Amino acid sequence: MKQSQLFTKTRKEAPKDEVSKNAQLLIKAGFVDKEMAGVYSFLPLGLLVLKKIENIIREEMNRAGGQEVLMTVLQDKATWEKTGRWSDDVVDNWFKTKLKSGAELGLGFTHEEVIAKIMKNFVSSYKDLPFYAYQIQTKFRNEQRAKSGLMRCREFLMKDLYSFSKNKEEHEEFYEKMKDVYMKVFDRLGMGEKTYLTISSGGSFSKYSYEFQTLSEAGEDEVYIVDEEKKIAINKDDFNDEILADFSLNLKESELKKVKSIEVGDIYSLGHRFSEAFNLTYKNKEGKEEFVYMGSYGMSPTRLMGAVVELNSDENGIIWPENIAPFTVHLIVLNSKNETANENIIKTAEKIYKDFQEKEIDVFYDDREKSSFGEKLKDADLIGIPIRILITEKTLKEDSVEVKKRNESESKMVKVADVGSVV
Repeated sequence: MKQSQLFTKTRKEAPKDEVSKNAQLLIKAGFVDKEMAGVYSFLPLGLLVLKKIENIIREEMNRAGGQEVLMTVLQDKATWEKTGRWSDDVVDNWFKTKLKSGAELGLGFTHEEVIAKIMKNFVSSYKDLPFYAYQIQTKFRNEQRAKSGLMRCREFLMKDLYSFSKNKEEHEEFYEKMKDVYMKVFDRLGMGEKTYLTISSGGSFSKYSYEFQTLSEAGEDEVYIVDEEKKIAINKDDFNDEILADFSLNLKESELKKVKSIEVGDIYSLGHRFSEAFNLTYKNKEGKEEFVYMGSYGMSPTRLMGAVVELNSDENGIIWPENIAPFTVHLIVLNSKNETANENIIKTAEKIYKDFQEKEIDVFYDDREKSSFGEKLKDADLIGIPIRILITEKTLKEDSVEVKKRNESESKMVKVADVGSVV
């Protein structure tokens, strides 16, 4: 893509009410636009990143045996009344609305009830189990505080997977597998080294569940690290001598390190709670009716995007990991006042641009004529594409281009004929 054709522009300042680093940088770099607190539109560059994050998640869910679906956002009140979760006293972050007839509707904040209701149409025998269904879909939550940019939104994307098993033993086999699947996603996003499997309360679903917490000063949560090597932590709010005993953790409180973190995923054992509410049963080998054993597994692509920016940025802007960057290469030209030299610069840049496109290498070509050299370099640092290739009259005198990686301070000269080798 040519930068002159991109309708978005970088900004010198983010909105004054935006306090999170991830949103400040994403807004300034032209990746997102803020509608209101906790609500963001994704612009061309931002959507490219978001889709790449989605695809990494999708690939790992499919590899684990997940089948993708897409459920409705509009929710029937009666569906949620079966589990008591329609009540504002039970769930305090519903967005609710009404049809013209006066019937109440909700905007989905999760989908356990909905998918249990759906699966009544498809589960009848033990031969139908186990299976795993997931979606990547917009969720709505009426958050009281939405001040952490993409990491706490009122409208956001969520990957929610639901497992359907014959019994607890079959469920736990998949549940353990999903711990590794989630870590594969975080590894591919470049945040695996800082992400800990975190023991926390299971809330109303089970005694305990697991969160995945990424260490960051920008995080709203706090965890105690109990095993650096195995990357295991305990949620600060759930820490007690009962939890140490249950997990056979022989630790003194003075040995624990408390750190701030970002919750980037969670997995729950749901047991029979939702299958009982919707009478989701199957016939076992003996012909006896049994309730399906369920689990849920959540992860937000939009929150992950915000977390990646918090972890990968400096005073000049974003530093995207290569596999989710909007483009792999940022090709920049510095126009010359010498007409002959300028023609040579443009000719060389156009050839490199075309060669990269033919090799299916994502390239962002800064061909803007009215932008100064300083503006181009400042924009490049802010946008954060992994590899910068600079073409000037000076570099071409050596039949070369200047190559610099965004996460490195030094640049190097590479012959024009060898420029394909830098990617």
